[in-house]
Amino acid sequence: MVAGMDPEPYDGPVVIDRTEGVAGGDLVLRRAGDDFEIISNGVFLMDTRGSGSERVLIRAALDRVGRPARLLIGGLGVGFSLAEAVGSPEVTVTVVELEPAVIGWHATHLRSCSGGALEDPRVTVVCADLLDWLGITSGSYDAICLDIDNGPDWTVTERNAELYGPAGLDLLAGRLTPGGTLAVWSANASAPFEDRLRARFTDIEIRTLAVPRGEPDVVYLCGT
Repeated sequence: MVAGMDPEPYDGPVVIDRTEGVAGGDLVLRRAGDDFEIISNGVFLMDTRGSGSERVLIRAALDRVGRPARLLIGGLGVGFSLAEAVGSPEVTVTVVELEPAVIGWHATHLRSCSGGALEDPRVTVVCADLLDWLGITSGSYDAICLDIDNGPDWTVTERNAELYGPAGLDLLAGRLTPGGTLAVWSANASAPFEDRLRARFTDIEIRTLAVPRGEPDVVYLCGT
């Protein structure tokens, strides 16, 4: 700053919407400049500043299973994963999202992030807890992509930890078609989770993706 000049005013994040989350506590959508942020009960979940690893999650899973494909995405978030999925021909997508407010934001503030994908006839959006829904659905999928938490060691709710344990992995594997792929996004590497994957699946691939700050994002790809 030049001596004698006043500092430029800082325009911090602006709350666009605030609601009571199904998972408990406040669920907040904020705008920070040209980007959006989703905050759950005071904890940062995701933003729209970068979409590389979320898109890799989808592309890598679909590349392993080929086309046509039935895809299940756990977590809608800011919609980058869904947008990547519908960009691929011959893919039908089911998205399971716990928070109705997040789904609603994709009709308004976040519509450009998902490219209006919720209006695509190939897309079905289910508002439900993923663990509960997996327990009652009879559907099977060529690829299941989890982008529901910040990773197996940093979950949105305590119950979500079950998804990444032995019983949860059995449940997910049971919803895969023969030769199907489970793909899991994580904000950091998790050695205990990798050990559980290797105990359950025979074909494991781990991709790391550099991010501007902090540890690399990780995509776990698993096949039976």
